[in-house]
Amino acid sequence: MAETIDHAETGGRRERKKAATRQAIADTALRLFLERGYEQVGVREIAESADVSVSTLFNYFPQGKEALVFDEDARNEAALVRAVTDRPPGQTVPQALRAYLTGFLDSAHTRDPRFPDFQRLVQETPALREYARTMWLRHEHALARALADQTGRPQDDLVCAAYARFTLEILAFAGSRPDPAAAIDQACLLLDQGWTTTVTHHDPEPGRPATAPSPTA
Repeated sequence: MAETIDHAETGGRRERKKAATRQAIADTALRLFLERGYEQVGVREIAESADVSVSTLFNYFPQGKEALVFDEDARNEAALVRAVTDRPPGQTVPQALRAYLTGFLDSAHTRDPRFPDFQRLVQETPALREYARTMWLRHEHALARALADQTGRPQDDLVCAAYARFTLEILAFAGSRPDPAAAIDQACLLLDQGWTTTVTHHDPEPGRPATAPSPTA
């Protein structure tokens, strides 16, 4: 029993150390990018500043330099799917996704004092702007599957695929507007009307009332 506990503690420490190293590399990269610009900072310089080898850096960020800026891909996808599958009774899919997108604007990372500078860096750097959009669109299939499951439609349903794609485009759209919250609200309102007409009125979600979502929800 004692040996098992020691192994568990060692494993826990190892994972915490790996997480700390990953965070240190990402923090170092962001600091250098904000100080000097994304294009002016190389991977080797980031590794040296973070006191790790270049190979270690790529072990943690195998996707490349852009991934140093965006480090929550898997967690974002899981949270996005849960917003649909775990929504409260009586809440429609559009209402759930609007709440998720609006909540994303007030998540822990957006409250980071560096966030305004980070957002400006992304918007002013074409490679990062495109990577951010592509990163979100990678969740399209997972979201479309969740929508199909919740509505009893086929896994390859074009309505669910289109709704997933347009929903994920909203964050890129909102990020380029002076008032992101208002941009999300208006874009969601437009999509909500299409979902209500195409899906809810004709094929009510299992166990959900076929009513239109409130524009103020």
